[in-house]
Amino acid sequence: MVAKQFSHVRSWVFDLDNTLYPPSVGLFPQIQNRMTGWVMDRLNLDRAEADALRQTYWARYGTTLSGLMREHDINPLPFLDYVHDIDFSELAPDPELRSRIANLPGRRIVYTNADTAYARRVLAGRGLDGLFDAVYGVEDAGFLPKPERQAFERIFAMDGLDPSYAAMFEDDPKNLRAPHEMGMKTVYVAPEPFEALHIQHHTDDLASFLARLSA
Repeated sequence: MVAKQFSHVRSWVFDLDNTLYPPSVGLFPQIQNRMTGWVMDRLNLDRAEADALRQTYWARYGTTLSGLMREHDINPLPFLDYVHDIDFSELAPDPELRSRIANLPGRRIVYTNADTAYARRVLAGRGLDGLFDAVYGVEDAGFLPKPERQAFERIFAMDGLDPSYAAMFEDDPKNLRAPHEMGMKTVYVAPEPFEALHIQHHTDDLASFLARLSA
């Protein structure tokens, strides 16, 4: 029974984008487009070159921002402000998801590779504001991104979280490796499963999965 496997959990860690809202919501394509535009402007590249560089840095460093910081020494704050200046109107409240998260015993937090200001706007759009005990962004990890283990360690130390009594919900498989190594329960939230030793559970419906934990 799934609920028994999570009976010890007292800290529930949720990624944000494509985890607390479905991938069909078009926020991330907007962000990617603005990232490409920023790279075009600052590095004097055409769109195809900028888009390829954006994806290369994401694959190599975990986020495009991390690549730009390491390779070009950019100031992350203006970049984050620019790429997150998007239209949030596609977001809709999800009362069922709110209820399921609210029923979880213990501490509930959001940890995202975006910044906290953006995260709070997304949570408000989903009707999830005021629900979490803490919201952590990439700035709280010193701009180290997931999947770097040190990023998780910084956030969890800041929160006082014991990974042995925690679960992580994520849409990116590579971001579940370090949590699994640290002793967390891992749940991959995505339309299709991904086979890997560090992924213990998969769901394409977060609210339904959480309902099973309180059954």
